[in-house]
Amino acid sequence: MSDYGIRMKVLVVMHVASEGPGTLGAFFHSAGADIRTVRLYEGDTLPGDPTDVDAIISMGGPMNVYEEDKYPFLRAETSFLRLAIDAGKPVLGICLGAQMIAKALGAQVAKSPVKEVGWGTVTLADDGRRDALFHGLPGTLDVFQWHEDMFHIPRGGKLLAYSDDCPHQAFRRRNAWGLQFHVEVTADILLEWFSDSPDRDEIIRRHKELESDLLERARMLYRNFKGLIS
Repeated sequence: MSDYGIRMKVLVVMHVASEGPGTLGAFFHSAGADIRTVRLYEGDTLPGDPTDVDAIISMGGPMNVYEEDKYPFLRAETSFLRLAIDAGKPVLGICLGAQMIAKALGAQVAKSPVKEVGWGTVTLADDGRRDALFHGLPGTLDVFQWHEDMFHIPRGGKLLAYSDDCPHQAFRRRNAWGLQFHVEVTADILLEWFSDSPDRDEIIRRHKELESDLLERARMLYRNFKGLIS
C-alpha cells in the first residue's frame, strides 16, 4: 500500500493449477496488495493494457516456451510481457515465467546442460550481489529446482546467479527479473508435485530442515521486489 492509501495492483499469471504463487502470493496479500490472478490454463485472458497494473509476476509450468501450437496462450503472454517491459512495469518470472520473459526479450530458451529436479544451491554472480532484488541475501542460496530448459541472457541483460549444473539461474534486464529456481514453494506445493514420487519423503524432510531460512530469504527477496514497484 502506498503512502496515499492506494493499493498496489499485482497481476499474477498462472500456467497450471499446481504452480501457484505460494509464499510470494501470501507476502503480497499480507502487504495489502490488490492481486489479480490470470489462470491461462482455464482460458482467462490477459489485460489488453499492462499499464493498468503496478507489477506482473509470471509463475512456472510444465510446458516449454516454444510449445505455442499446443498452448496458444504462450504466444499471447509473450506479447503481453514484451508490452509490460517496454512500458517500464516491474516484471518477475519464476521458472517457466523467467523463460517467458527471456523469450519476450528475444533471448534463446533451450535445454539446460542438466535437468534439475530437487534441492540445490545457486550462487550470486557479481551483478547479482549488486542487484537490488538480492539486497541483503547471502551469496549462496538453497533453492528448489524443477526444470529441463534454461534461458539465455537477453541482450543488454545481466547474469545474476548461476549453479554448477545450470549456468543461467537468474537474470535482469532493466525492469524485468527472471529466476530459474522456485522461491515460492511450500510443503503443500511440494506434496502435490511429488504425491506419487518415491522422492517425496526426502524432499519434504529437507524442506522442513530449510523452511525457516527459505521463508526468511524469500520474504527478503519479495520485500526487495516490492520496493522496486513504484
